[in-house]
Amino acid sequence: MTDSLLQAARPAVHPVDQHLPAGKLAALGLQHVLVMYAGAVAVPLIVGRALKLSPEEVALLISADLFCCGIATLIQSLGATQWFGVKLPVMMGVTFASVAPMVAIASANPGQSGAQLLFGSIIGAGIISILIAPLVSRVLRFFPPVVTGTIIAVIGISLMRVGINWIFGNPFGPTAPNVVDPAYAKWLADVTSPGSAIPPLPKGLALLPTVPNPKYADLTGVGIAALVLVSILLIVKFAKGFVANISVLLGIVIGAVVATAMGIMTFEKVGKAAWVDVVLPFHFGMPQFDPFLIFTMTLVMIVVMIESTGMFLALGEMTDRKISQQDLARGLRTDGLGTLIGGIFNTFPYTSFSQNVGLVAVTGVKSRFVCVAGGVILVVLGLLPKMAALVESLPTVVLGGAGLVMFGMVAATGIRILSGVDFKTNRHNAMIVAVSIGVGMIPLIAPNFKQWMPHSIHSLIESGILLTSIAAVLLNLFLNGTTHDEEAIVNAARQAEAH
Repeated sequence: MTDSLLQAARPAVHPVDQHLPAGKLAALGLQHVLVMYAGAVAVPLIVGRALKLSPEEVALLISADLFCCGIATLIQSLGATQWFGVKLPVMMGVTFASVAPMVAIASANPGQSGAQLLFGSIIGAGIISILIAPLVSRVLRFFPPVVTGTIIAVIGISLMRVGINWIFGNPFGPTAPNVVDPAYAKWLADVTSPGSAIPPLPKGLALLPTVPNPKYADLTGVGIAALVLVSILLIVKFAKGFVANISVLLGIVIGAVVATAMGIMTFEKVGKAAWVDVVLPFHFGMPQFDPFLIFTMTLVMIVVMIESTGMFLALGEMTDRKISQQDLARGLRTDGLGTLIGGIFNTFPYTSFSQNVGLVAVTGVKSRFVCVAGGVILVVLGLLPKMAALVESLPTVVLGGAGLVMFGMVAATGIRILSGVDFKTNRHNAMIVAVSIGVGMIPLIAPNFKQWMPHSIHSLIESGILLTSIAAVLLNLFLNGTTHDEEAIVNAARQAEAH
């Protein structure tokens, strides 16, 4: 009787704050890590290769990414001071929304200098995001589902280029669609040989590629990519629960096994990598700060924070915890802090992973300490260079089959959000979507459209995502005005959980 009275006197622990047994925590934390792993490592692979970094440096980006994923997850789930951490079961990962502008920066500025510009823009965007986090809830009315759905759909469409190039071969480099005709190459070698009467070649003269590259879109690689895609589809169709949730990761593993058996994937780089190493800040040198690039990344972060707001509100409903304005501000500040830490440690912008929000709904486990355990596992993985080297060794054709799914699901998320938009009674919404997507496709279809425009604004207009964001916000303001509908934002986040 006394025990029951004592239990009644104790305040009940909310499911979000419940401590689970260590074994169960570790297993559930690992489950969260596996669900997000493929998406987490895809971004450093994409950006590292766009920067034309060495395999060792790409592996370093992967280690840094996993390490920072863990740090940001710990801050978000555990809380840090009164300013950071929403204290909900949230896993933090690199946002795909930032990939297209980062690839644009990397492609225009490859190598060390490009890395310094990129990480400078990420650090700048992270600092600004921390400062504006409390204000984001006030600009929610500028980002209703018709705007966020359109932006996310264009992000997915823009990323599809990466997945398709992974399968068939990149548009530049040894697997480009064309190579220099051997007959022309021989002629050039003959006329420039010692003792030739031909004057020296002008600096920068090169022969244009004129014959198809036999390595481009070879059927072996296409077959492996198709196997990965079919494996993912079969797992999704016939598996249940957790196995279905890690279908992309399992598809990559199947592709890697087949590629290894065929001699396409080798492990020399894994053998050379250290077992344990510490991720150090500013590996590529001190960052460079370009105002236009910082502005571009900040706009991306605002879109990310709007999406995070919806995630937090939806997660609050799932876990029966009321999310206050202060909670929202702490969660969004952590998006900014994670991005700042990412820029310092040679990695990328961070946000809550919607796959893991969906996993909370699927498993029914509401404890935030499960995600704390996931964060610890990610930090440990980030300190194991052999794991990063193994991921870097994956042939691009294996990643391409999975990329079609990952990037296509981003586009599908935008379409799902748009499915909740009122197109029947509000004809303006269709116009907003149509024109915004059209504007966003300009850099994708006609990348040289900016050649006569001032060079200072090139970095601002070469991102289709940025153009879509600006067009969608302005058109929505012009055609619909500003009305704040929190329920619509929560519903949009619920639509996004499946991606």
